[in-house]
Amino acid sequence: MHTLPLTEEDKKIVETLSKIKNKIAILSGKGGTGKTTVTVNIAQTLSNMGFKVGVLDADITGPNVPLMFGVEDDQMTSTDDKIQPVEAEKIKIVSMEFLLQDKTNAIIWRGPMKIKALKQLLADVNWGELDFLIVDLPPGSSDEPLSIVQTIKDLDGMVVVTTPQNVSLLDVTKSINFARVTNTPVIGIIENMSGFMCPNCNETTYIFKKDGGKNMAEQLSLDFLGAIPLYSQICEAGDRGRPAVQQNENIAEIFKSIVKKILEKLQEK
Repeated sequence: MHTLPLTEEDKKIVETLSKIKNKIAILSGKGGTGKTTVTVNIAQTLSNMGFKVGVLDADITGPNVPLMFGVEDDQMTSTDDKIQPVEAEKIKIVSMEFLLQDKTNAIIWRGPMKIKALKQLLADVNWGELDFLIVDLPPGSSDEPLSIVQTIKDLDGMVVVTTPQNVSLLDVTKSINFARVTNTPVIGIIENMSGFMCPNCNETTYIFKKDGGKNMAEQLSLDFLGAIPLYSQICEAGDRGRPAVQQNENIAEIFKSIVKKILEKLQEK
């Protein structure tokens, strides 16, 4: 079987990715699980631990990473034919949001256009040397997730984000199947919005059921990385454009525990 020669763009991608030690994609089977919030806070936690981190916002039509870092009004610049990432909290960030002149305009593209854009964001960006590239994928298993796993051939794995209720857990199974079909390792499952912790009495109310993500991980023989309670501070922090782990010690400890499990899993490879 003959393999096609690498294009110039492919060569650029290989060269760029060779300078990045670990590549992790954050995936969810459906929207509304808080996947981008999890992405931002995992990236920030890694940075706080001393790692060099970059975040690729791979949600072409609904990019939210810049907003959660408070840099949605910034623009990426170009130097020596390379796109320079926007930096926030010592993290390099690349997103379609930075290329839009009018932030209210919708990006109405078919699959091939989105795939081409993602490849350009990998090939033409000066990521430099990184310890971690965290890729925030749009929900589902369509164009962008498929393009990422086909383009980043040495992807270290996926972290799947779910909420505890059955409708979200059903979509987790689809995400896991997507990973298996594409031969992508699954690092583990995170349960977000696992319970509402009252700021006044510290009691937890399980609005969306309890332990759904944990039980699903056991059923699928996957690692359960941790549960993130439904804190109002997490939502408020995202709206203010600053990761919640920078503002709340309890939230910081929860994400630190999750990140430690991710690091342990990567060391097993």
